[in-house]
Amino acid sequence: MPTVDEQSRPEPPLDGDETTTLLGFLDFHRATLAWKCAGLDAAGLRATVPPSSLTLGGLLKHLAYVEDHWFSHVLSGHDRSAPFDAVDWTATPDWDWESAADDPPEALHELWEEAVARSRELLERALADGDLSQRARRPRRDGSRPSLRWILVHMVEEYSRHNGHADLIRESIDGSTGE
Repeated sequence: MPTVDEQSRPEPPLDGDETTTLLGFLDFHRATLAWKCAGLDAAGLRATVPPSSLTLGGLLKHLAYVEDHWFSHVLSGHDRSAPFDAVDWTATPDWDWESAADDPPEALHELWEEAVARSRELLERALADGDLSQRARRPRRDGSRPSLRWILVHMVEEYSRHNGHADLIRESIDGSTGE
């Protein structure tokens, strides 16, 4: 059982194997996003720090899409999940960011939480069938197929980068600070 910090985030293990360490850091950063978005109403989830148009609601929706894209679509080879399957990404490449302003807070949190739950399930299945060197079932646009190791490192990077944005946005809303 991992140790949790004062924000209820699971601490990554200090001495875990590669898989446990990567999953520990991913879950820590997922929990960080949840903490930064907790307790906000629709106005809070739509707040920006000018000149940027990023919002915490947009981060939730974008990271739900990223979870679905990498773990379900690329790694596992599934079709995109709703609502991402109905988007014309060529015509609206920022749909996830822009459409979040129209969604109630509960829907944004639920979309992200469901995407994370699916990702965890798909990761568990993938790891039961192989190790971190297994290749994704669906190739990227350039034809390459990343390893599960690459996908996990990329997801830690994705959350880390966006959690930095979340720190600034949340502080601008109500002064809440913390890593």
